[in-house]
Amino acid sequence: MQKLLARVAQVNSLLCVGLDPTGPDAEVTRRLPEIIAQTAPFAAAFKPNLAFFLSRENGVQLLRQVVRSVPPEVPVILDGKFGDIANTAEHYARFAYDVVGADAVTVNPYMGDDAIVPFARPDKFVFALAKTSNQPAHSLQDQRLQTGEPLSDFTARVIAGLDAEHGNIGLVAGATDAAALGRLRQLCPQQWFLVPGVGAQGGDLAAVLAAGLRADGSGLLINASRSIWQAADAGAAARALMQQINEHRAVAA
Repeated sequence: MQKLLARVAQVNSLLCVGLDPTGPDAEVTRRLPEIIAQTAPFAAAFKPNLAFFLSRENGVQLLRQVVRSVPPEVPVILDGKFGDIANTAEHYARFAYDVVGADAVTVNPYMGDDAIVPFARPDKFVFALAKTSNQPAHSLQDQRLQTGEPLSDFTARVIAGLDAEHGNIGLVAGATDAAALGRLRQLCPQQWFLVPGVGAQGGDLAAVLAAGLRADGSGLLINASRSIWQAADAGAAARALMQQINEHRAVAA
């Protein structure tokens, strides 16, 4: 967490650059370090998506190279959406932190604290899924419990409790439902949110920031993947989005 806070303060940015590389292996291997170099001045964090690497020959080696190419002061969030029983989660944590070298991960909390706590090392950080940016025909997250609250809200309260007990646990809250994100902020007033869904998925940046920023104008990492990867000038796209975020931060704060 301290690494993230230091980076946010250093570059005055809440932008998380997602790395979901598409295209032939040779092209991806060439472009990844270019994208990182072009966008690093504006990035609070980078988020490589594990699936986009595992689907490639020598993908783990490429992922490790990518992590090493990120400036050491910039946190790397490995987006693996891990979620399994505790002894298996321990091995996933070793892979993410000790093999790959990531600073944080995303996890699926469906199996409870067993799936979350093993990743919450003192010097690492966990983002647990609460309300994701996809909009499926049959959503578990939106199902109402007997208490009347949606499962996503209940999940956020569990995550907040685990963070109070163990520390270094935030949540994933998608940009495609600003109202839900606002409820999660009320339930988790101090936690950090990783926010996918701005850009290609159509999330409303202004509404998300108004609903989710903490009183100090922080607490959100706004992720952009395809809109940066597909841009003719990735650095310019990252700078423009960072500036848009900061304009709304000034208004919302």
